[in-house]
Amino acid sequence: MTDDNSATSGLSPEDQMILDSIDKWLEREVRPHVRALDHADEYPIKMVEQMKELGLFGATIPVDYGGLGLSATTYAMIIERIAAVWMSLSGVLNSHLIMAACVNRSGTEEQRSRFLPRFATGEIRGGLALTEPDAGTDLQAIRTRAVRDGDDYVINGTKTWITNGIYGSCFALLVKTDPDAEPRHKGMSMFIAEKHEGFRVSRKIEKLGYKGVDSAELIFDNYRISAENLIGGEEGRGMQAALSGLELGRINIAARGCGLASAALMESLKYAQERKTFGKPIAQHQAIQLKLGEMSTRLRAAKLLTYDAARAYDRGERCDMEAGMAKYFASEAAVANSLEAMRIHGGYSYSKEYNVERYFRDAPLMCIGEGTNEIQLMIIAKQMLERYPA
Repeated sequence: MTDDNSATSGLSPEDQMILDSIDKWLEREVRPHVRALDHADEYPIKMVEQMKELGLFGATIPVDYGGLGLSATTYAMIIERIAAVWMSLSGVLNSHLIMAACVNRSGTEEQRSRFLPRFATGEIRGGLALTEPDAGTDLQAIRTRAVRDGDDYVINGTKTWITNGIYGSCFALLVKTDPDAEPRHKGMSMFIAEKHEGFRVSRKIEKLGYKGVDSAELIFDNYRISAENLIGGEEGRGMQAALSGLELGRINIAARGCGLASAALMESLKYAQERKTFGKPIAQHQAIQLKLGEMSTRLRAAKLLTYDAARAYDRGERCDMEAGMAKYFASEAAVANSLEAMRIHGGYSYSKEYNVERYFRDAPLMCIGEGTNEIQLMIIAKQMLERYPA
C-alpha cells in the first residue's frame, strides 16, 4: 500500500517507469535478504551498488549535473517504497542527497560543477555531518572549529551519529569559523569535506534499530581543507545551508514514516485474516478491526501531509512548517502503527521470524532524526503565530 491516487495522479510516464523499476528491484533484490542483513547488522554493499546503477544517488540532483532531476514528490514516493521494504536503505540515500542539496542550493557554480556530477553517479558518496556529542538539536552549540591558514582552513573537532560515516567518502561539514559571532549562526560555515589525512572514523555506533546502515563518530584532527570547499565561498552561511538541506531531509523522514506505517498495516491485514481464534479469523473481531481502522486512517493522513510538503518544496516555496508537520505526523504514525502491529501479531511479534519486530525497532529513530519531533512542533507553532498575529 504505497500509492494513492492523490499522490500519483500527476506523475509523468518517465517517473512512473522509475517507480516501477524500483518496485521490481525491491521485490527481486532486496526483500529476500533484508531479515538476514538486518539481524547481522551487515552493510548492504551489493544493494548500494545496485542503487548506484539505478541512478538513485542522483535522484534529486538536476539533470544538468548528471542527476535524474526528480521532483521531491517523486523522490518521496521512491523513499516510501524503499522504507516499506527496508528502512535502512532509505537512510543511505537521504544523508547523501541532503549533502547534494546543500551544494546545489548554497554552493557556488564551480562547486556544483565539481561535485554534483560525482555525487549523482555515487562515485563520491557521503552525507551530512552536523551532530556533535554535545550538540544535536541545538546546532548553534557545535564546537568543531575551522581556522583560516592561507588558502586553507584547519579543522578540529568531533561529529557523531553520522550516517554513511564509515562507507561514505565526503560530507557536508558544519563548523564554527567565528566562535564569538552574535548571533551565533553568523559564525557558522559549511565545507565539502572529503576523507584524507586528519579525517578519521573513530567508531561505529551500535543501534537498537536502523541496522545495516553505518552510523559513526568522525574525528577531525588538524584536518586541512582548501578554502575552495567552503560552501557558497563565504563564511557565516553554514546554518542557512544546513537548514535548506534539512527541508528535503524532513520530507524524506516523513516518506520513510509512511513506508514503515504502510508495511506495518499490510502485514497486520494479512496476519489478521490468516490467524484464527475462537473459530474465526481475528480480523472478524471488533477489537482488531478498530486497530486496523486507526492504522489505515493514520497512514492516509501521513501520506497527505507528506505529499503536501513535497509539492511545496517542488514549487520552490519555503516549507519548513509543512515539512515539519509531515515529519512529525508520519514518524509518529510509524511508531503507532508498528506498536499496533505488535499487538495484532501477539506473541509472534516478539519473534525475529516476523518483520514487525524490526518495524518496532526502526520507527522511533524517525521521531528523533532530522530534528526531534518536539522541535518540529515548536517550528510549527512559531510559524502559525507569525502568520496569525493577534
